[in-house]
Amino acid sequence: MTIVRALARPMLASSFILSGIDRLRNAEQTAVSLGPVLRPLGAALPVETSQKNLARVIAGTQVGAGVLLATGKFARPAAVVLALTAGLNTVAEYRNADQSTKENRAHRRNQLGKNIGLIGGALLASVDTAGRPGLAWRSEKLVEAGKKNTKKQLQNADKQVRALAHDVTGQ
Repeated sequence: MTIVRALARPMLASSFILSGIDRLRNAEQTAVSLGPVLRPLGAALPVETSQKNLARVIAGTQVGAGVLLATGKFARPAAVVLALTAGLNTVAEYRNADQSTKENRAHRRNQLGKNIGLIGGALLASVDTAGRPGLAWRSEKLVEAGKKNTKKQLQNADKQVRALAHDVTGQ
């Protein structure tokens, strides 16, 4: 792992971890702010659950994924989860922000920019292969190797068929 990854992952994850802990501590307020998102989610679940419990699950998921990203364990899937939870939180914060004064509108805009930047960082982390070949590269190389192998097998089969035909016809 490069020094940049060793520093950047925990730095990026810290914001998500702290936000998740805060949301866990204030689950009631989180449930109210995420209400428009949690209502349809709760209705879609096969079990009866409160919005407060769903808010806790989302916050706990954010903390867990943040810890995984910070430690570099399952970093790519964790980063995807962080981007999703941050997207939910960003929508909720933006919708619920006070717009009554010019300062409040500026704060809302700054928070939106910060949140979008964090989501972008999480998305970049989700595609970071840590210097190892990604799945797309590996599959491309596998296809190329398959094509070469198939071409050689066809050439060998052609030679054998021509030799057999020569033996049969005697020419």
